[in-house]
Amino acid sequence: MSQHRTSQHRTPPGGADRVRASGASGGADRPPALAELPQYAERVLDVAELIPPGRVMTYGDVAEWLGDGGPRQVGRAMALYGSAVPWWRVVRSDGKLLPGHEQRALGHYREEGTPLREAPAAADGHLPRLDMRRARWDGRDGTRPGDGGGSGGAGPGGSEEPHI
Repeated sequence: MSQHRTSQHRTPPGGADRVRASGASGGADRPPALAELPQYAERVLDVAELIPPGRVMTYGDVAEWLGDGGPRQVGRAMALYGSAVPWWRVVRSDGKLLPGHEQRALGHYREEGTPLREAPAAADGHLPRLDMRRARWDGRDGTRPGDGGGSGGAGPGGSEEPHI
């Protein structure tokens, strides 16, 4: 998935839409730090693109899938570079909607049919949460970045798929 990411999705956490810099032209308006996408961020975004509509992976799930980093590193990559991918599909493990982006994410979840749990009337803001038991994707029906295709299979280093 080394193609350019375009700003086809709404702006997520992290600010203005950005395109993937690997060979992207017209990057003069981007800050120098964003001119080139770090390899780890590229890998995180590749995983985010694999998550099917209506499904989610947690920040920790993505790190486990990659066999590298942790939830905070994944969150940082998504915050800085995630605008060109379905950012709403990489989520907190407790199912809470991303603070500051709840309404946009909720619109995407409803459009995609992502399982939600309605909030109790006493809940602050009455916002639903993701139904993590039903919405969480384990990646078994997708391909790993760099696999060259196929379904499931061994992950980085030849280990089995993480059972998430």
